[in-house]
Amino acid sequence: MSLSLMFNTKSFCLEIRKVNVCCFAVMALALSAGAEVDYYEPYPFGDDYNKARNSDNLATGKWWELQGKEAKRAGQWFRERPRNETLAFALYTHDNEVLKMTAQCFPLLPDEPKKITLEFMRDGEWVAVDTKPVLYPGWDCQFRVEGWNNRVDVPYRLRLGDLSSFEGLIRKDPIDKEVIVVASMSCNSPRDMQGDTRHEIVSKLLQQDPDLLFFAGDQNYTHDEATYGWLQFGVQFAELMKDRPTICIPDDHDVGHGNLWGEGGRHNPKANSTGAGYAYPASFVNMVQRQQTANLPDPFDPEPVKQGITVYYTDLTLGGINFAILEDRKFKSGPGNVPKMGPRQDHINDPEYDRAAVDLPGLKLLGERQLDFLDHWTRDWEGAELKVALSQTAFCGAVHLHGHPNNRLLADLDCNGWPQSGRNRALERLRAVRATHLCGDQHLSVMVKHGIEDYRDGPYAFTSPALVNTIYGRWWHPLEEAEPVEPAIESSLPWVGDYRDGLGNRITMLAYANPEDRSDVKQRGDGYGIVRFNKASVEATFECWPRFANLKQGDRAQYEGWPMRLDLAQNDGRKPVAYLDEVELPVENAVVELTEAKSGALVYCYRVKGARFKAPVYEPGVYTLRVGEDRPELVLLESETIP
Repeated sequence: MSLSLMFNTKSFCLEIRKVNVCCFAVMALALSAGAEVDYYEPYPFGDDYNKARNSDNLATGKWWELQGKEAKRAGQWFRERPRNETLAFALYTHDNEVLKMTAQCFPLLPDEPKKITLEFMRDGEWVAVDTKPVLYPGWDCQFRVEGWNNRVDVPYRLRLGDLSSFEGLIRKDPIDKEVIVVASMSCNSPRDMQGDTRHEIVSKLLQQDPDLLFFAGDQNYTHDEATYGWLQFGVQFAELMKDRPTICIPDDHDVGHGNLWGEGGRHNPKANSTGAGYAYPASFVNMVQRQQTANLPDPFDPEPVKQGITVYYTDLTLGGINFAILEDRKFKSGPGNVPKMGPRQDHINDPEYDRAAVDLPGLKLLGERQLDFLDHWTRDWEGAELKVALSQTAFCGAVHLHGHPNNRLLADLDCNGWPQSGRNRALERLRAVRATHLCGDQHLSVMVKHGIEDYRDGPYAFTSPALVNTIYGRWWHPLEEAEPVEPAIESSLPWVGDYRDGLGNRITMLAYANPEDRSDVKQRGDGYGIVRFNKASVEATFECWPRFANLKQGDRAQYEGWPMRLDLAQNDGRKPVAYLDEVELPVENAVVELTEAKSGALVYCYRVKGARFKAPVYEPGVYTLRVGEDRPELVLLESETIP
């Protein structure tokens, strides 16, 4: 393989956002490389308050001398790690001719090397491409390669001097595949009989061979000991991640919280499960985000939030599918903004409460910056046939029993179903592009179809099960019957159909995977999701696999109610009231955009199949139809008033 095949040297213009963040990253790495780093500073996050002094202690300072129960356990694991395996794992993505990779080390001893070299295989020999310093705190290392040719597989090797190395494969973009397979996972509890392995899950996923790995959050639950927990997770899934593009997004536990309402990066050292803001130092949060998300494409808008906390919301195109990567927690308002109506500020158990009382003006969910990003995302279809949204948690409260089967709550504000207006604004954007939503966090796997103005008019959403469901059990167990809305859902499960969640949001429950017995490792709801997106048929097959399933049993081994094959055009479930005149499109399989003529409000924007299009309209008005190959730039039709 020649270097000319490995790198595409054709000149191209990056978007302004990519130029800005690239310059920022180059400056940061230059400073890291040029400055003298004290790799054994005992308080790298400061010592001005308790959470600063006691963050990441197991992987900082003279970590090999630490005493105490936790230090003994971590220190033993760190010390017993063969030094030739100190370079622990790697994760990468490539998009828009840019490869980004994170290499993660175990804590290093003073006499061990502190730089990592990235090498690619060329003509049977390893060729060094770049050398970067190991960053501290965190013990991670970041690489960026521009002009990346994504049309070929490229073996890579990471080398920590002569001490340790790690090898994998950068897969070519699977653009020629008809079906793109995504593994969706979250909630990796350490309270398990296994420590550094997830053998049952990894062995199955190696057979199912996903094109993309998505970890939706709570990769670890070690809270203040983030690097220790991150290393546990990475070692468990290293065999999968080394050869596949990987998206990791941190959730609340990853940054030290039971629940998190970030309120734009606000600092609140007393924040707990119901208080808003970040309790841990911004530098600690930034370390976690760097470890988990620096391999993602550049953020849409890299401007940090309060305290200088970085952002990572962005998009990735793989195999003809464009994925929006969202941050659920960072901008969200806290429950202290609304009246307390339950045992905790974030829990509501009064069945008589007014839903509008918690949906107050000014409350944020994704925040204006992420909504601006979604507005851009809806109209940019370069390289994309389908769109998918990825985030930490669900846009509804599809849960009734919390923690244990006797704890029934009406509503939980730690979900994206609240604030309801923010939920609807986000779902309207997903609906406009017929995007499926994948998430985790809820410790209960469900498949729902959202309703916005009416039942079933919104997108499908799949919440994956907890990888290890020992932290917090949840169950779907409504007391009432489903709303009598047709058509009925055909399922062997009893509680499917149209419901209102505790926040008043319309949802159609299609399937759920309640734990049967959380004291039994094989019946507590552990598992993962697989989604097979068929670009030709514009359908997706959703699969929900128990952790200990036997793949030889085929689909019978999945959780009851799965698999299900769904028409992705129904991610927009609105019923047309009329159609505009049929038009001939200037290009085959064009992107079409319909807007309301006076306000410019987006009705929808998606890629159609064929050379002709008859635009559906969902309410009276005057409309403008635009089309284009990848972006809707040409006005093709301006309608008369639709009565």
